[in-house]
Amino acid sequence: MALTIRRWSLGFAGMAACILTALALPGAMAQAPAGAAAFGPRVVGPTIENTWQQGPEKRPPIRHQPNIVLIVADDLGYNDLTFADGGVAGGSVPTTNIDSLAREGVNFAQGYTGHATCAPSRAAILTGRYPTRYGFEFTPAPANLGKSMRSFNYGIRNGVSFPEREKDSIPFTKMGLPQSEITLAQVLQGEGYHTLHLGKWHLGESPEFEATRRGFSESLLTSGSIYLPADDPRAVNSMQPFDPIDRFLWQSMPFYAQKDGGPGFRPPSYLTDYLTDEAVKAIHANRNRPFFLYLAYNAPHTPLQATKADYDALSHITDHRMRVYAAMIRALDRGVGRVLQQLEEEGLTQDTLVIFTSDNGGAGYLGLPEVNRPFRGWKLTFFEGGVRTPYFMRWPSTIPAGITYRAPVSHFDIFATAVAAANARLPAGRLIDGVDLVPYVKGRARGRPHEMLFWKNASYQAVRAGDWKLQVADRPEKEWLYDLSVDPTERVNLASTRPDKVAELKRYLAAHNATQAEPLWPQLGQSPVTVDHTLAEPQEETQEYVYW
Repeated sequence: MALTIRRWSLGFAGMAACILTALALPGAMAQAPAGAAAFGPRVVGPTIENTWQQGPEKRPPIRHQPNIVLIVADDLGYNDLTFADGGVAGGSVPTTNIDSLAREGVNFAQGYTGHATCAPSRAAILTGRYPTRYGFEFTPAPANLGKSMRSFNYGIRNGVSFPEREKDSIPFTKMGLPQSEITLAQVLQGEGYHTLHLGKWHLGESPEFEATRRGFSESLLTSGSIYLPADDPRAVNSMQPFDPIDRFLWQSMPFYAQKDGGPGFRPPSYLTDYLTDEAVKAIHANRNRPFFLYLAYNAPHTPLQATKADYDALSHITDHRMRVYAAMIRALDRGVGRVLQQLEEEGLTQDTLVIFTSDNGGAGYLGLPEVNRPFRGWKLTFFEGGVRTPYFMRWPSTIPAGITYRAPVSHFDIFATAVAAANARLPAGRLIDGVDLVPYVKGRARGRPHEMLFWKNASYQAVRAGDWKLQVADRPEKEWLYDLSVDPTERVNLASTRPDKVAELKRYLAAHNATQAEPLWPQLGQSPVTVDHTLAEPQEETQEYVYW
C-alpha cells in the first residue's frame, strides 16, 4: 500500500537545513514557517529491490582509465574525524576507514569548500567553477519562505526579508544548475565512463535538472529523506527543542528513495547503510568497465537519527545528542569502509581515484560546540569552520601514500583533477577555476594551485589572498582581517590596524566580482548566525554574528 506524505518537493527538505535552519535561533517561535509545507503530497510506495545496469562480464586486459569514486558527506565538521587527533566525543569514536584515505593517499590540510552551504558548494564540485560565475549564488528556496521569515522572533536580533525583490524571483522548481553548465559526469560519460549518482542531489527540482539529465547514467536519489521513520524500533532520535525548524523536519520529511526519476519507495534499511549497500552493488555491477561513482551521503545532516545498534555501541558517551551524532559518524565511517573493501575485493583499489570531502563545515544549529574545532564559525559563515573541510584523495597507482599537502585547494579542483585522471579534456572555451592537483601533490608543479580564493553570499563576502583572509559584511557593517600564517583559527582581527591590507583585499574582491554573474534569483531574506556559539547556547548582544 502506497503512503501519501505531505512534504517539500523533491530535495527541498535537504535545502531546509541549508536555509530554514538558519532561521532557528533562540527565541524563535516553535511552529513551522508559513508556507514551508505548501507543497503537494508525494506518494512513497513499498520497498523496491533496486538493480544496477550490468557492465561487461570480462575486464579488458589493459585499462587506460581509472575508476573515480567521489564521496561527499553532508555538513561534516572539521573535527568529526579522528585523523590528526580530532574526532567527536573527544576522539573516542574512531573514523578508521575515512582516515585511511589520508594515510594511504594525500591529506589536503587546507582544503576549502566552494561555498558555505549545500547547493552552491555541490555545484562548484560538479562544474569545477565558482558557483557565482554562473549565478548559482543562493540555495534554492520558494518565495513564500522569504515572506515567512518576518514571522520569526530571534530574540536579540531579527531576521530580515526583502519583499520588494519578489517580483524578480523565479519559480522554485526552476532554481537549478543552469543547463549551460557542463558537469563532471557529462565529461566522463563522454569518455566512456558509466556514471552513477547515489544520495543527495540538490541542484534542481524540475525534470530538466535531474541527475540523469546532467550526465549520470543512473541515479538513486535520497535528497530530503529521513534516515528511518521516527517510530522505527531500529532508530534512536535526537530532537532539538531549541530549534523550531528541527521540529518541522521531523514532521515533514518522509523516508524514501527514487531511482532514475521513477516512483518513490521506502528504503529497506537505515539511509546511510542503504546508500552503502547500493554503492557496493553498483561497484560490483561495473567492475569490468570504467565508472564514476558520486556517493553523496545525507549524513551527518540533521535531523539527528542513528541506528540503535550504533547508539548502543557508544555507551561511554553520556550526552544523548552527542551520542546520536557520534553514532551517525560511526555509520558514515563504516559505509566508507565497505566501499573501500568492495574496491579491494574487485581488484580495483590500485586503479581507482577515491576523493572524500564534505560540502561545507559543521552547523551551529546542532548544538554541539566542538564539531569544527579548532576553527571558529559554522556552516552559513565564511569563517574557517564554515569553509575548511576534510579533503582526502587516494590513488595508489599514481599518488604516493602519506602525503600532507599544505597549500590551499578548493572543491572546484576535484573537477580538473578527475578529468585529467581520466585522460579527458576540459570543456573547450570554458573557464575552469579548478586545477589538476596531482602535479602539485607529486612536486611537479611549483607554487600554489591558487593564490586567491573567493566566497560570496550577497553582501557577505570573503577572499583569501596568500595567507591573508578578509571577510566583509553589510549586516553587521564590519570587516574581519586575519593573517592565517600566524592565526589560522581567526582569533585576532587586524582590520583596524592594517587598513592598507583591508583596502588591498577589497580591490581583489571587486575585481573578482566583476567577472561573476548576477544571481539567477534574488535573495529574499537573511538570518543572523552567531560565529562562536551554537544554537543551543544563550544569545547575547556581545556575541559576534553574521547575517546569511
